[in-house]
Amino acid sequence: MFLTISTSHSPATDLGYLLHKKPGRLQSFSLNFGQLHVFYTEASEEKCTAVLLLDMDAVGWTRSRPDKRGEAGLLYQYVNDRPYVASSFLSVAISQVLGSALNGRCKDRPELAETPIPLTVSIPVLPSRGGEGFLRKLFEPLGYQLELRRHPLDQNFTEWGESRYFFLKLSKTVVLHELLSHLYVLIPVLDADKHYWIGEEEVAKLLKHGEGWLETHPEKAAIVDRYLKYRGNLVQAAHAGLLVASEELPADSDRVEIEDEVETKIRLHDLRQNRVCEVLVAEGCRSVVDLGCGEGKLLTRLCQEKQFEKIIGVDVSTRSLEIADQKLRRRGAYDEPDRLKLLQGSAVYRDDRLAGFDGLSLVEVVEHLDLNRLPALEKNIFAILKPRVVVLTTPNREYNVKFEGLKEGKLRHRDHRFEWTRSEFQNWATAIGQKYGYAVQIEMLGELDAELGGPSQLGVFIRS
Repeated sequence: MFLTISTSHSPATDLGYLLHKKPGRLQSFSLNFGQLHVFYTEASEEKCTAVLLLDMDAVGWTRSRPDKRGEAGLLYQYVNDRPYVASSFLSVAISQVLGSALNGRCKDRPELAETPIPLTVSIPVLPSRGGEGFLRKLFEPLGYQLELRRHPLDQNFTEWGESRYFFLKLSKTVVLHELLSHLYVLIPVLDADKHYWIGEEEVAKLLKHGEGWLETHPEKAAIVDRYLKYRGNLVQAAHAGLLVASEELPADSDRVEIEDEVETKIRLHDLRQNRVCEVLVAEGCRSVVDLGCGEGKLLTRLCQEKQFEKIIGVDVSTRSLEIADQKLRRRGAYDEPDRLKLLQGSAVYRDDRLAGFDGLSLVEVVEHLDLNRLPALEKNIFAILKPRVVVLTTPNREYNVKFEGLKEGKLRHRDHRFEWTRSEFQNWATAIGQKYGYAVQIEMLGELDAELGGPSQLGVFIRS
């Protein structure tokens, strides 16, 4: 199987920088299912064409992977179409050999990695379980011009009809890493199969490479279902991540920067983290989940407390988790094996990985949800996960009049869907406690005003 990538960008040989593969060399890479060869059929100032040729060892791969799960089909037979058609094998080859290009990195020419250039991709044999119509539904909404030709079952016996295999050419002026992300996700979707076991890590891969386009794609549901092989819990987790992404939640650093414009004098951000940590320590928690951990600021504080033997940070944003991971590594947070873990997930969907923990924190999270989604969060945390202690912070809307530069009637952050008054928060927290069997304590954080209360509210829920 192979594909070609061509450009008429000037100079066209810039494609070599983007792919991190020199046009004047044949390069070969060993994979666990064969070899990938990368070479160029033309490399001039006017046009450059790179070829990815995957030479699969189909017999060797099949022999090395006995069918332990009772699965059958083409992937588990010596004679199959895998060496000849674009499939999940090609997606894996792209990620392993063109990883820097796929992730938008270009060390020598970083500005080039974010520059849209005219690109054409040709895939001689691409299966489409869904025919031409499904193929067009996947690529046309992304702005590609398609050239399609369907292969017959047998050229010598035309009466047998047409096959499910197509020649495909895609053309668009696009950033290269966006194009590769589209191919990485959609090639296995068209084939409706993968050659490896689908687990939780596939959700993170889908959200990462689908960022910026999948959340608004009209065939989103079909793409998620097929990419994750219809595994219900994984599909649900992916949709949760895409739902939040479609609401354009800002990264944690952006959120803090904006809120600091009105909260900087009293440093509410640091005060919240310290108080949440103090409560969890005082309540004797040894295992803690930070739900909506963002870029890991509270996680850094939690890791300083030796009492916490197990800490998990959860966020829907893979970008925020990557930043959190880098920051935590620099601070030596992973020095104790298995103590700290980061997971992609959502506050509003069941996730059994988070069950059985002593404490759970929700710091400035609930106000970013639509009010009609609060019941799902309530059920997930207080009825399903049922931690012994939940510590939650949220702004006090009454206090907003004291912030300079915040117009009357405006919320503290452009992404806040609501902000509670003291009585509204009290009523909500009390109802939660009565319904799910939690004792409730509420306190104000920050500089207190006799009439308005504090700028931030903290609720502590302790299971009876």
